[in-house]
Amino acid sequence: MATEIKPIKRLQQDVVNRIAAGEVIQRPMNALKELIENSLDAKSTNIQITVKNGGLKFFQIQDNGTGIRKEDFEIVCERFTTSKLTEFEDLQKIATFGFRGEALASISHVAHLSIISKTKHDICAYQAEFNDGKLKMPPRPMAGNQGTIITVEDLFYNMTVRRQALRSPAEEYQKISEIVSKYAIHNASIGFALKKYGENNDIRTSQNSNCTENIRLIYGNCIARELVEFDFENRDLDFKVKGYMTNVNYSHKKYQFILFINNRLVDCQGLKKCIDAIYQTYLPKNNHPFVYLSLELNPRNIDVNVHPTKHEVHFLNESEIVESITTAIEQKLLGSNNARIFYTQSKLPNVHFETAKPKTNQTLNTSEVEPKYLVRTDSSLQKLDKFFEVKSKKDKCTTKNTLNVSLTEEQYQECHKEFVKDHEHFNNKLFKITDSHTTPLVPGNVEDVPKKSIIVENDLKLDHKMGNSPKSKRKNKDLSKSEETVTSGGPSIHLIKRTTRVETKLASVLTLRKDVENNCHRTLRETFAQHVFVGAINPKQALIQYNIQLLMCNTMEILQEFFYQLILYNFQNFDCYRFAKPLSIKELALIGLDLPDTGWTEDDGPKEELATRVSEILIGKGAMLNEYFSLDIDKDGNLRTIPILLENYIPDLSGLPLFLIRLATEVDWETEKECFHTFSQETAIFYANVPEEDNAFKKSWRWVTEYVLYPAIKTYFLPPKDFSDTAAILEIANLPNLYKVFERC
Repeated sequence: MATEIKPIKRLQQDVVNRIAAGEVIQRPMNALKELIENSLDAKSTNIQITVKNGGLKFFQIQDNGTGIRKEDFEIVCERFTTSKLTEFEDLQKIATFGFRGEALASISHVAHLSIISKTKHDICAYQAEFNDGKLKMPPRPMAGNQGTIITVEDLFYNMTVRRQALRSPAEEYQKISEIVSKYAIHNASIGFALKKYGENNDIRTSQNSNCTENIRLIYGNCIARELVEFDFENRDLDFKVKGYMTNVNYSHKKYQFILFINNRLVDCQGLKKCIDAIYQTYLPKNNHPFVYLSLELNPRNIDVNVHPTKHEVHFLNESEIVESITTAIEQKLLGSNNARIFYTQSKLPNVHFETAKPKTNQTLNTSEVEPKYLVRTDSSLQKLDKFFEVKSKKDKCTTKNTLNVSLTEEQYQECHKEFVKDHEHFNNKLFKITDSHTTPLVPGNVEDVPKKSIIVENDLKLDHKMGNSPKSKRKNKDLSKSEETVTSGGPSIHLIKRTTRVETKLASVLTLRKDVENNCHRTLRETFAQHVFVGAINPKQALIQYNIQLLMCNTMEILQEFFYQLILYNFQNFDCYRFAKPLSIKELALIGLDLPDTGWTEDDGPKEELATRVSEILIGKGAMLNEYFSLDIDKDGNLRTIPILLENYIPDLSGLPLFLIRLATEVDWETEKECFHTFSQETAIFYANVPEEDNAFKKSWRWVTEYVLYPAIKTYFLPPKDFSDTAAILEIANLPNLYKVFERC
């Protein structure tokens, strides 16, 4: 029986449209990508996306772009209708994302589509619903802001097989999240927001951000801190490329590769594989980098009309361009590789470890924990000081079993007993109070605690390190004669404690406290609260350990913020040190004006007049300073007391002259809040200077840093958010990264 030959027929238009729609919109991710590009073409600066059930049930995109004219609603969802292309030759210089005029038409054929839009010239917004590319009814006016809101519901409701072939809603949402993340990184000046329906934002970037900050927000700090900037241009091949990639210290099982060509998110498997091959030389087996590149080509050398989804492009000299880029990346990696040298050391006995929680969802048993997650928690057994040479008998107790040091067990025990005995004697000398209950003055301690006044005499040497000019020496000599404050044994001071505490009710102080609390960086707060002190490098720097991280702290910067907080929280409740012989403010100001830090010039006027003015200003504010800050200045212009901000601590008193000058010139005395704020800042700067030599308590700056300052910081400090952007605390090393270095060896 002969086979019947079927005639060729023209397909019906709705069948053609549905077939074409299936090519353009393969899954919710493709539909959303097309709509994001439309928003970018409309010059939007803010794009918000809401998704329900992975985009299959509902998704909406809202922008603040130019909008759609009411007259264009009639054809906006028809195929091959666009405002971005008029002739085929325009493809050779196309600068927009869209050009085919198929995105909205395809969506309207496989989903229920509605559009709300308003241009800047319209007096109101207009809403319209579409089905198979046609308007259901004329657009109706409604209230709305400039821009466009596109809502897509029941995607693939008329394509059962396609809908069933899609993966779970969670996986579809993950693909949508990846698309939004990539566009947010490339278009850092535009704010993006993505969330599930009825939930909080999963992705939110701010306008006028930058690539590195958006990478940090979306992919995490572990990638952002290892980024290397890449910028390369080849004039012979007429292209430029820039972006960011991780250095050889970062690796992950998943290969993150983001490529934009002429601002289009595309795939280029050749370039992707070549870059990964370069990294395999440096990374552990089956590990990959994070790479983001933006490639700019001559529009005449690229063909964007390759695939309906526009995820592929063809361009001239592809193999040469790929080779040129990979060569430049390889040279960049060679220049950014880190070399580390590790020295052996003997392990101290009885070192205790605890298990740090690895960043995984599964719970590990202690017996199965990898070595890189073992954390030393007993700081007394192995600190930075243990690797210094012995300089005194007291230091021997801190150097047992370390490099270049050899002690017997009997010698170590003898040193340790001396250290403990000296430590106990120091505490008893300062704080043994009969029939009293002493509570440190710290943030949060606002109860009225009865205390008895006590006096402890100490020798305090006021050593002005002011330079060696004859004039400066003469000032010191005159001051010692008139006031008898500088003697061979040093002046006597008295430690005065308050008997009661006063509850502060000033709105300005309470507001400043609230600002400190609202500005607290929660992660850094946990870091300081749980740190283990490693050692002091110098009076301005120290090392601490948190979990599996070794951190270097800028002690001075941290103390400035810490003392500022102590001043606010101890407002009106300061104990004080009283000088046995009051110090003349005018004489101190004259000393301070000789310092280079004051920046005095002849144009400022005679020093004698300036010093007198400083004294007059502070005398005029003396009653307030004494009541609120325990800074007592008598009517004759003499400094009688300075406040105690922290037990066992006296700042470097050689900074008193400069401190008094700055109080008179830098404090805003006009408004209450600014007065307290600026006074607290200047006082904190003065107290943050740790004396390099022994202070009045006969303890070195190392002892003060370890046993006074950092324990107080650990307990009470609220680190501000800007510490994450400054050099106040820096990570020097962490165990997992160190283990990765060994893996490459």
